[in-house]
Amino acid sequence: MNLASKDISNDFPDSDKIYLNNASVSLMPSQSIEAMKEFLTSYNSIGPDSKESESFVTEKLQNVRKIIAKIISCQPDEVILTQSTTDGINFVANGLSFENNSNIIIRGMTHEHHSNFYPWIKLKERISIKNLIIDKNGFFKLDNLESLIDDNTKLVTLSHALYNTGSILPIEEIAKILQDKVPFFIDSAQTVGCIGEFDVSKIKCDFMSFNGSKWLCGPMGTGLFYCNRKSSKLLEPMTIGGESAIISDNNKLVFKELPDKFQTGFRNYVGIVGLESSANYLLNFGMTNIRKKNQYLSNLFREELLKIPKIILYGPEDPNKRTSIVSFNIKGFDSQDIVNKLEKQNIILAVREIMEKKIVRVSPHFFNTESEILQVIDALKKL
Repeated sequence: MNLASKDISNDFPDSDKIYLNNASVSLMPSQSIEAMKEFLTSYNSIGPDSKESESFVTEKLQNVRKIIAKIISCQPDEVILTQSTTDGINFVANGLSFENNSNIIIRGMTHEHHSNFYPWIKLKERISIKNLIIDKNGFFKLDNLESLIDDNTKLVTLSHALYNTGSILPIEEIAKILQDKVPFFIDSAQTVGCIGEFDVSKIKCDFMSFNGSKWLCGPMGTGLFYCNRKSSKLLEPMTIGGESAIISDNNKLVFKELPDKFQTGFRNYVGIVGLESSANYLLNFGMTNIRKKNQYLSNLFREELLKIPKIILYGPEDPNKRTSIVSFNIKGFDSQDIVNKLEKQNIILAVREIMEKKIVRVSPHFFNTESEILQVIDALKKL
């Protein structure tokens, strides 16, 4: 059987709901939930603060760094464990050093997700913020980016894919323009785990932040921050503790090497165990297969939506330029009312926004089925 068409819904906990809000928080495989239970039992039985537990936990942390490094094609020590995508964004926003004439470049202003907008806007009293003008799908012209870069540009910060339209930005082409001259930060919360193979060496970003609870199907409270070894010297850690620094012989504070430099006081061990299990599950299914399944489901949904009178679709028509996110409105209907009515039928969608416009967002993942998609379409037709 072609894995991309395989029904794996039984690998996830039973539910009477059709869940299509994976761009927010995804479901977890049953094996990951069991792995977390087993960890807690073992961790408590050996003594949470014992010599044996220390090596037990260290192995778990090393394992998850290895598997995430495999997924994004980097070195394990370049993977810092956090609680969210937002944590990683703030590592960069608060850790970079800016002179008075510094500027950064962001995309679309309020078209961005709040987590990748507010931390940069907070800097506007200290630095200049340059905005890349976007089209209706959130894309911008590459020559516009080139024209905004100058000697005082300290950072270009972009989302890899957009939470509202699903548009996938041409990150590799953007990286070629920057050519290691300007530090490059990517919010990849909407791509890692859903768009197939991922390679930061091709993207050539300095920093990247994403989380475990969206497309990687891990638990809430797990996040990942990629920090290129060479670029780590550009950031001053936001926090400091015994895990991240030492006092030298001449009584000076010295930060440890990656990943410890940014790894102060992390304690969500059970979450990391769940994330490791989910990441293994995804890898076994195959990242390319996940992308194919997601494209099939989102294409089917868009095709069926177009059969509904007064439908308005957002996002690129080209399936290779978008994730599985499908955003839409129906003329004459309020987007929140649509979501509320479907939730009463055990169908979970989401309301999001494109600038000031409220839209309905559907975000299937590889465990969703063709039958579920068609049931949702049927429910929309009966509104």
